[in-house]
Amino acid sequence: MRCFGTFGPVYPDINYIVSRSEELADYINRVQQGRYVVLFAPRQTGKTTFFRNALDVLEADSDLYLPIHLNFEGYVDTDADTFYPSLCREICSHITDTLQKRKKNPSDELLHFMENARVINSVSMREFFENLGALLQNQRFTIIIDEFDGIPSDALRGFLHTLRQIYLSNIRIKCPYSVGIVGVKNIIQLNYDRSISPFNIQDEFKLFNFTLAQVDELYSQYTEETGQILIPDVINAIHKQTAGQPFLVNRFGQILTDELEIPKSETIQMHHFNKAHKQILKERNTNISHLITNIRRDPRFEKLLMRITFYEGRRRFNLDDEIISELATYGIIKEDELGMCQIHNPIYLQRILQLLQPSIKGHKEQQSHFK
Repeated sequence: MRCFGTFGPVYPDINYIVSRSEELADYINRVQQGRYVVLFAPRQTGKTTFFRNALDVLEADSDLYLPIHLNFEGYVDTDADTFYPSLCREICSHITDTLQKRKKNPSDELLHFMENARVINSVSMREFFENLGALLQNQRFTIIIDEFDGIPSDALRGFLHTLRQIYLSNIRIKCPYSVGIVGVKNIIQLNYDRSISPFNIQDEFKLFNFTLAQVDELYSQYTEETGQILIPDVINAIHKQTAGQPFLVNRFGQILTDELEIPKSETIQMHHFNKAHKQILKERNTNISHLITNIRRDPRFEKLLMRITFYEGRRRFNLDDEIISELATYGIIKEDELGMCQIHNPIYLQRILQLLQPSIKGHKEQQSHFK
């Protein structure tokens, strides 16, 4: 029997999974057009799972696409001198693995090229891709880069400029044909030295939280597999309290279908939801740990969150404001229908209130002292 997953990517053979079919079709369409796509969203929102599914779709079209998946997390404590040679080796290794999965051997020319390829900087990276593209001929070499935030700061400028140069080239089938850049911080926030020109070729892709229909889709898979029913009010309450945040939606599933030990013959009712809700408001799961850690990164975060929730009324959502931009990046706040700052979901609001309680108490005592 499958289960609800909260530990990294989820897999359809062992986890219940939201198909995100419309979003997937949208992304594949952009790849077909040769776009260089960026997606920056908070952790535990399903980015890796989504793009792994996209790779599977591209893999199925083996005559046209040669897709590979890179992860820059391991480069976070390195420099450009380490990054570029390692990137070259990694790309060649992934190409070999992909061809082997397809039961195809690389041509002698491609094999010789990969064995002797050397990349030491952004200039040689561009030459590497030009030569690779000539050898792959009409195959559309596609790269998805996960954890892009890990790129060394001294490699970022040259890497992005080279991708921009390739994208704007007059080559009929450029190499890479399409690039997907996936991370938490966006290009502007990664602009460490503030001298990098905008990566203005980027095609921004948004992966939103689960809709109510998608939450229902997820739990319907559980019902179909086990026969246990969740009443509609429970599904609605899960979506309302989580705002569709993927980790929290799945965490509710874990508690309701496993940890509370509700007999499978019993319908899951609102009193079961209330127990699960109370547990989430008390526990320190990985998502809540990330939330608290991110708030504590900067004393200014706490001050702004107190202003949003208590003292100075509502605050306009403005991504040009560095603090608002950072809190939005971590998925702590979002823009509401009126363009104001809003805590991302009711569960986060309750946990933030608990976290800020000592500061709130101190602020009230200080106000009382001066009256």
